[in-house]
Amino acid sequence: MDELPRNGAIPDVRDGLTREERLVLYVLHATQQERGGRHVPTAMLWGRVCEHFYISPEALSAMLARLGARR
Repeated sequence: MDELPRNGAIPDVRDGLTREERLVLYVLHATQQERGGRHVPTAMLWGRVCEHFYISPEALSAMLARLGARR
């Protein structure tokens, strides 16, 4: 039998985002506001996201690409 995904990896029925994806977008938005609307370096975003949950830099980059964030 397959394992169920972690609680944070189950997409929400309202918008199809996982808890982790929603948190990344929230942290990205908050950091952009702090920087006066300027782009947020991925390394800076990664550090702030890791304060909430661990994600590898590669997985974060893949998630950002999937969510439509530009480099």
